Amino acid sequence: MLIFDRMGGDPAQCVGEVALALEWRQKSRMRLAIETGPRAGEAIGFDLPRGTVLRDGTLVASATGQSLRVRAADEELIHVEAETPFALMRIAYHLGNRHVPLQMGEGWVRLQYDHVLENMVRGLGGAVTLIDAGFDPESGAYGYGHHGHAHHTHHESDSSGSVLGVGLHGHDDRRHAPRIHDFLTDPVQPR
Repeated sequence: MLIFDRMGGDPAQCVGEVALALEWRQKSRMRLAIETGPRAGEAIGFDLPRGTVLRDGTLVASATGQSLRVRAADEELIHVEAETPFALMRIAYHLGNRHVPLQMGEGWVRLQYDHVLENMVRGLGGAVTLIDAGFDPESGAYGYGHHGHAHHTHHESDSSGSVLGVGLHGHDDRRHAPRIHDFLTDPVQPR
């Protein structure tokens, strides 16, 4: 299996691309399959330095000089606009105060979907559109952060105590990357 263990690489030696959600682009070790390109479908591994965060378009390389392009996969996002630059700045301030990763563009900000934050943004006068798009937030002074607010979601459990269906943000967990305990089977093979 081809292992990608360093940042960078030669675009001329690119064997393909993978699209990963932000949660996965923050992991240093994983096994997956190349999605597109000359070696699509081939099982590969990442063994990157701890703390590595892959940005949209990043190349990673193997010891043999082959490279792989990493793209930001589509995620459920909140696209926020406001009537004035000050109003948008105020919304961004309140989101930043909660350590929410934000992607910023000219006249808009985007964040990962969260119903509590959606309601807060609306309450601050933000115009909200729910979209599916690649998410490549600012890394900030300290790197990517995690939500700093509490979530109050009712979870249903099966007889073994495992949580069913509803995830941390109150919607179906299948929309998110698997957790480490989900890898009881080979993630490259269909379940």
